[in-house]
Amino acid sequence: MLRLHRRGLMAGSVALAAALALSACGAKTGENETAGGVTADTSGDTVKVGLLNSLSGTMAISEVTVRDAILLAVEEINAAGGVLGKKIEPISEDGASDWPTFAEKAEKLIKVDRVAAVFGCWTSASRKAVKPVFEENKALLFYPVQYEGLEQSPYIFYTGATTNQQIVPGLDYLKAQGKKSVYLVGSDYVFPRTANKIIKAYAEANGLKVLGEDYAPLGSTEFGTIVNKVKTAKADAVFNTLNGDSNVAFFKEYKSAGLTAAAMPVVSVSIAEEEVKSIGTQYLAGQLTAWNYYQTTTGPANDKFVKAYKAKYGADKPTSDPMEAAYTAVYLWKAMVEKAGSFEVEKVKGASDGVTFEAPEGLVTVDGATQHIHKTARIGKIGDDGLITEVWNSGSPVKPDPYLKGYPWATGLS
Repeated sequence: MLRLHRRGLMAGSVALAAALALSACGAKTGENETAGGVTADTSGDTVKVGLLNSLSGTMAISEVTVRDAILLAVEEINAAGGVLGKKIEPISEDGASDWPTFAEKAEKLIKVDRVAAVFGCWTSASRKAVKPVFEENKALLFYPVQYEGLEQSPYIFYTGATTNQQIVPGLDYLKAQGKKSVYLVGSDYVFPRTANKIIKAYAEANGLKVLGEDYAPLGSTEFGTIVNKVKTAKADAVFNTLNGDSNVAFFKEYKSAGLTAAAMPVVSVSIAEEEVKSIGTQYLAGQLTAWNYYQTTTGPANDKFVKAYKAKYGADKPTSDPMEAAYTAVYLWKAMVEKAGSFEVEKVKGASDGVTFEAPEGLVTVDGATQHIHKTARIGKIGDDGLITEVWNSGSPVKPDPYLKGYPWATGLS
């Protein structure tokens, strides 16, 4: 499926190279490439930011709404006066569910558009593809989605959950519910494989048996064989790291095979309200999710966010964790810039530690040492109405531990 996007890739490469050359020739002194990287153009009354999301391809089911949430935050901030007296000008690019395209579009946003920061990516494959681009150019990426941890970059702020804020709480919940065995199902790329490596280490230390482990290509719609293996294994639960529209086919096959949430619950870490709507509640009711935010999360900040999102995009449009983390990321960047008194990347980074925001998910705080966020862990159950209701939470924000240094069973994973 990903090969569908290759056709336009060479043409895009030529166009990008030409644009980069023109940008370099026409740049004003001190406003483009410097010894320290590429600086944002802040010479006018606006400041540009990049939005880098899959608006087409297998990941569009998840990423379009993330883009929409970023635009909502930009609109709100502009209505309140902008950042350091400048209105934000969003530049949106389509990563097209293709990792080389993500890298090319990231370079274009940094070098041609000269944005002050980029908000985007979903899959770890897309993040890994753009990571060297941001590091080489000393530019900022705000990554809004939960991921497998075991990573830290000086030029990425991770506003989604790391492992100890989502996967580990999900496993702890299954253990507390008396589950003794689990089957692992995921998409075949870096996030699911690394996550399952962590899950197996946890399982060995916590008396949890892993009865099987299967992967499907990203975008796959063939799950008959995998679901039959899951059914035969008779595990107490399934831990699901499938991404994108593969979840539609998996859960339809799951129900068709007679598997139920009551008999063999599935804990998913990449299915939120938007995916529930696309897959169908008839296939998902009663299943579990591990996130840090739900549309049903209580509090005035979330009431305001949900009301504003639905007013802008439609009363039938749900909010979700990745959307909320992306929305929050824009506000955190604004707070860092204002604390620094500058859009300069190094100054913004230097001002990041301890920055807080009353987010829809609750109070979040930036950990400057790891550039991750303190977040409350939440387990939810999918209802017949398509909403996810919290059944457990960590009680307070969990300090990020991307390398799981606080877990003896994780020694050697990184």
